[in-house]
Amino acid sequence: MLEITERIEGYTGTYSTSLTLPFDQRQKSRLRVTLDNGSEASLILNRGVVLRHGDLLRSACGEVIEVRASLESVSIVRGPNSHLLSRACYHLGNRHVPLQIRDGSLCYLHDHVLDDMVRSLGLVVEHQEASFEPESGAYQNDGNHHHTHEH
Repeated sequence: MLEITERIEGYTGTYSTSLTLPFDQRQKSRLRVTLDNGSEASLILNRGVVLRHGDLLRSACGEVIEVRASLESVSIVRGPNSHLLSRACYHLGNRHVPLQIRDGSLCYLHDHVLDDMVRSLGLVVEHQEASFEPESGAYQNDGNHHHTHEH
C-alpha cells in the first residue's frame, strides 16, 4: 500500500494521480484512502495539516499526488447588504461553523437548522453541490500560514 507522508510546496513537475476528498477528510492526518486511479493508500501526515484543493503530496517512494476537493452539499448565503452577511458570520461563528467567505456571499456545509437561522436574519439560502474550502481560522495551522518573525 502506498504511504503518503508529506505535503510539498514549489513542485513544478507532474503528478501521477490525484486524491479527491471532502473537507472533513482533508482535515485528518491519518487516513486510509482510495486514490482517483483506484489504488489504496494511507495518509501519514503531520498533525494539524489541512489539505486544500491543489495541494501536492509525496509518497514515501516519491510518487506525487494532487489533492482535489470533492463536491459536497453546501448552503450558499446571499443578502442585500454586507451588514446582514456580517451578522450571519457572527452567529454561525458563535456555533463554530466552518465558513467559506466570498465577496457578497458565504458558504457552509448544508444544515437545515442553520439554514433556518440564517433565513430568519433576512438572508437567502441556496443549496448546491460544490467544493468547500472554509477559512482556516486565526489560530489554526493548515500549513498555508508561515511566520516570518521570531517568537
